[in-house]
Amino acid sequence: MPVTIGRRDVIAALGAAAAWPLAARAQPERMRRIGVLMAYAEDDPETKTRLAGFRQGLERRGWADGRNVRIEYRFAAGSADQYHALAKELVALRPDVILAHTTLVTAALQRESHEIPIVFINVSDPIGSGFVASLVHPAGNLTGLLLYEEGITGKWLAMLKEVAPRLARAAFIANPKTSPYDYFLRATQAMARPLAIEIVPSAVENGPDIERSIESFVRLPNGRLVLPPDTTTVVHRDLIIALAARHRLPAVYSAGFWSAAGGLMSYGTDQVDMFRQVASYVDTILRGASPAELPVQAPTKYETVLNLKTAKALGVTVPPGLLVAADEVIE
Repeated sequence: MPVTIGRRDVIAALGAAAAWPLAARAQPERMRRIGVLMAYAEDDPETKTRLAGFRQGLERRGWADGRNVRIEYRFAAGSADQYHALAKELVALRPDVILAHTTLVTAALQRESHEIPIVFINVSDPIGSGFVASLVHPAGNLTGLLLYEEGITGKWLAMLKEVAPRLARAAFIANPKTSPYDYFLRATQAMARPLAIEIVPSAVENGPDIERSIESFVRLPNGRLVLPPDTTTVVHRDLIIALAARHRLPAVYSAGFWSAAGGLMSYGTDQVDMFRQVASYVDTILRGASPAELPVQAPTKYETVLNLKTAKALGVTVPPGLLVAADEVIE
């Protein structure tokens, strides 16, 4: 179930976090160490742009890699089998704080340490995942930023319905091993019922799985694709976009980079902005704050991206209302 917290509680908690004594926030003299465990590959363009945003956020707060902080990076390249080993490797370095990218990476790090502060990002259900006791009072060694709550699935389905009114079924494509699969699947099914849309669960683990799943799905009439946040599908995004184009399948994605790569449309958080934002918590912890007292933050910037070139190729007409609401239109 979505978690609701009071606006006053969040404001009060954030105010408390900002009110740390100046002495605790003073710039330390010794070299500090930050660990970063990314679910994506090191050479993935998304990895590079997000980490650039993170470093920008740190630099705005006085931290520069190689000058007063050393950042240790590890990259899982979409392989769930690597999470545990890389988490163990990072924890062994005893960094002052670790940035954890995605739910399963965070879970792997949590298993390795209950002492080192861990700041998570791209996590949708931190309470259900057992990372925090509550959003306002995490109460442990983890805190961070929400990706978004499960209700966002209603927005994805509504967008699909707008561009494809005859929508009867949608394939829900993700890897249960690299995403909170059930969390988003249950929400998507619940949101689909009032719209008379059948959700077809499509659990995949690799490229061949994705190809078989979509090839099988296209045999059903009036089908569309829903791509929730998932590391495996991100790694294979070029394949998915190519298959959607080949079979003329309208699809909705969970982040703008999908549309920039040729996907029809997307709605989700601005990832670079989130990585800049998460740097504020890393900074606060380096200056003496405890994760237990830092409330989990909600994202502040969402974006709708439409690719009109892809819409034309698919024979899809994007309604004026959706065009007006778009933050970016790719032509």
